[in-house]
Amino acid sequence: MKGLIQKFTNIKGEEVPVVIASGFFFFCLLTALMVLRPAREALGMESGLDTVRWLFLGTAFFTLLVNPVFGYLVSHFRRFTFVASTYLFFAASLFVFYLFLTLAPESMGQISGRVFYVWYSVFNLFNTMVFWAMMADTYKLEQSKRLYGTIAVGGTLGAIFGPWLSSVLALPIGTANLILVSILFLVLGVFFAWLVFRFSATVSFASAAGDSPVAKVDRDAVIGGSAWEGFSAALSSPYLLGITAYVLIIAVIGTFLYFTRLDLVAQVGDDTDLRTTLFAQIDMITQVTTLFMQLIVTGHIMRRLGVAIALAILPVIVIFGMIGLTIVGTLATLVVFEAIYRAVQRAIMRPARETLFTVISKEDKYKAKAFIDTFVYRGGDVVGAWTEGLIGRLGMGLFALATITIPMAIVWGALGLWLGLQQKRKAQDQDLSNTREQDARLGLNKTASVGS
Repeated sequence: MKGLIQKFTNIKGEEVPVVIASGFFFFCLLTALMVLRPAREALGMESGLDTVRWLFLGTAFFTLLVNPVFGYLVSHFRRFTFVASTYLFFAASLFVFYLFLTLAPESMGQISGRVFYVWYSVFNLFNTMVFWAMMADTYKLEQSKRLYGTIAVGGTLGAIFGPWLSSVLALPIGTANLILVSILFLVLGVFFAWLVFRFSATVSFASAAGDSPVAKVDRDAVIGGSAWEGFSAALSSPYLLGITAYVLIIAVIGTFLYFTRLDLVAQVGDDTDLRTTLFAQIDMITQVTTLFMQLIVTGHIMRRLGVAIALAILPVIVIFGMIGLTIVGTLATLVVFEAIYRAVQRAIMRPARETLFTVISKEDKYKAKAFIDTFVYRGGDVVGAWTEGLIGRLGMGLFALATITIPMAIVWGALGLWLGLQQKRKAQDQDLSNTREQDARLGLNKTASVGS
């Protein structure tokens, strides 16, 4: 049994507790998120696609405002404190929406619906960003290649369980009470985050992670620094700047597909229930495909082929997918393309991208990553949304979209290969530095013992 577990999941014995806690942590976060997603999509489409584009702009603005606040928490509090504070803040704000829905339902009109859309979009980004930042701070590069795919299974199961739970509970308890369900899972997520901190601090796991004694002492120290340092770090380091460009292209291309899907679904009919059913079917196909790939494929791809190849797979899929979509141009074709795209994105590309943060400083893992995964990502959403809207208004169609997307995907793939090589070099430099540090420490200990 142990051999089968190691063969399919690549988990070593001493890693089991923290990996299980990490998986349940991600499960709770994605369940809390996906329980509310159908409401976000429905509210967004009620005012038309042009309104959604403005909501994307509002989301980017608010993520920029929230980043310094998160940077302040990172600079002044211990890790578990600012991680727990982030999720409890979103839980508290969810409770405010719940009070509005239950005590003053007549006040929940289009304006409040748009506010919820923006809030949910910000919540969506910080929800997963903080989780993966914590994973990058918990696992080393070698571990991340083996374990991120398995850990991501927890998130995928949550992404499947959340919509199912929403569909089962919506009628019996009402939509407003689904917010309480989301809050419950956020609080449970904080509990599992505490377990991750506790298990990863054990001596056996710290040794397996390759931490030096100094790193073990500093594991839960306050990171310090400025609340704004994530901005400058992301734009000054060539490595982080490469990650920034990679994420920007992901967001732009993902938004192209998102609005193409909304447009094709809108052409099917105006019935909200029909649209919800189509969105649910797309999500279900995507999640099942993602789960299969995470269980069987992800860990082996990164471990055997390397992070660079894993980062370049999705751009290749985009190139062929856009060619196929341009030729056929039906909703069925888009469903297949987007299901494959999102499955590969979540099962292979996202875990591979998150390993890039394992070789940078603790401060950059939280601050620079927060800037990249929230504001840069939402900035790419804005660029993609308005570019797609301009193409639509000019009546240029899918062919024009493909002529923009395919060259971007080529650059995207090249960036992925370059980042994978840079990550390998940084890891080698860190190993060399750790070896020299250990040799120096052994030399000092030997000198002290001879002197005594």
